[in-house]
Amino acid sequence: MDLNSIMQQAQQMQAKIAEIQEQLANKTITGSAGGGMVNVTVNGRGDVLAVAIEDALLSSEEKEMLQDLIVAATNDGLKKAKELGKQEMQQLTGGLNIPGLSNLF
Repeated sequence: MDLNSIMQQAQQMQAKIAEIQEQLANKTITGSAGGGMVNVTVNGRGDVLAVAIEDALLSSEEKEMLQDLIVAATNDGLKKAKELGKQEMQQLTGGLNIPGLSNLF
C-alpha cells in the first residue's frame, strides 16, 4: 500500500464519520426515570432536546426527587445516545476497535 492510497482511505473514512455524525444528529433517544414520570429526549450527538414531566410530580412538594429524576433521565438518554454512536461506528469499522475513534461521539 502506498501513501496516496492510505491518505485516500483516511479521507473516505473521515467523510463517512461526518455522515454518521449527521445521521446521529437526526436520531432521537428517550431516557426515562421514575417509572416514566420523567422523560428526557436527546439526539445522537448528546444534545438534550426536551424534558417531559408527569403532572403529578409538578403538583407535589418533592422538588429534590424531581431534580434527581431529571438527572437520572438525562443520564439514561445520554448513555443510550452514546451506545447508538458506538453501534454506528462498529458498522463503519467492521467491529474493529480503532483507538480515538470512539471519542468522536
